Amino acid sequence: MTDALPTEEVLATVRGRLGVITLNRPKALNALNLAMVDQLDSILSAWAVEPAIDAVLIRSASERAFCAGGDMRAVGVLPDPVERSAMGRAFFGTEYRVNYRINSFPKPFIALINGIAMGGGLGLSIHGSHRVVSEDLRMAMPETVLGLFPDVGGTWFLNRCPGMIGRYLALVGPQIGAADALTAGLATHHVPYVAFEQLVADLASTDRLDAAEVDAIIGAHAASPEGGKLANQQTEIARLFENDDLDTVVAAIDASAPNADWIAEARSVLKRASPTSLRATWRRLVDGKDQSIERILSDDFRMAVRIVAGHDFAEGVRAILVDKDQSPHWTPPTLEGVTDAEIDRLLAPLADGDLDLSKGLA
Repeated sequence: MTDALPTEEVLATVRGRLGVITLNRPKALNALNLAMVDQLDSILSAWAVEPAIDAVLIRSASERAFCAGGDMRAVGVLPDPVERSAMGRAFFGTEYRVNYRINSFPKPFIALINGIAMGGGLGLSIHGSHRVVSEDLRMAMPETVLGLFPDVGGTWFLNRCPGMIGRYLALVGPQIGAADALTAGLATHHVPYVAFEQLVADLASTDRLDAAEVDAIIGAHAASPEGGKLANQQTEIARLFENDDLDTVVAAIDASAPNADWIAEARSVLKRASPTSLRATWRRLVDGKDQSIERILSDDFRMAVRIVAGHDFAEGVRAILVDKDQSPHWTPPTLEGVTDAEIDRLLAPLADGDLDLSKGLA
């Protein structure tokens, strides 16, 4: 059992019968790099079979963010597509294995999610059994405007949102707070941030941390969050996003009167997001709604490795994260230019090998 890993970007401690993982890269809002996901993989591998640990908790050392996602800037700035592909294979291969470990973890897995939680940060939390969100939560899957798609098994957990909420969150990527995270089923509890430390202390001081005991302890700290919009928008979201054809969905949104801020935002995002990303995201959601987590992560891997080697991802990183001019030039520039055959190509088996989720698993 590890007291602190050498890089100190991921800390692992054991308190009582609770294993505690702390993300500790605050200047980068805990954006995940390859070293961090390697460390997480090793920790979870050991703790899954460690009899002295009944439950695992993951949290952030930063008040500003749980995890802003994967460090996509580090991949996107590589000038050579072959380099980007190789880095993608290494990073996504380990990250998705961590997502799979959490999804299938044999013990209660508790995520304390505060502040910014996006992309890969959701992969580290939403797959777990207990997702506890604070009042300052800013949760989103904004990948379509970056030239990527909601990966990390997003197809699995977004399709489990009620109604068509998951489709809306995936395609548009709006930031949601604690109340909306509960409505969407992405969170299981709301606990005020000021109570996080006491919650950890109570879990750590308990002799046996089975699922029922974890439920009871978290429930004793839980509160009803204020605000929230998704519950009132759910009927209109279902009307706009229920058709399995993306072009029909986009046309319905375009035809809707802009009498609500969220509809205006959806229209704006669909016009400035990568057309390839929009079609890739939609294919994943529609085709993947009944797929296993193993199949979903395998397809995520194929698509992610190819997309990060392509034009739109590098251009999205340049426009959003490097130059910050917010004016990416997508290829092709319109949805009409993205064919079904192109999305089929992104999902085809990889010549140099697909994801092996069993690698390194206990």
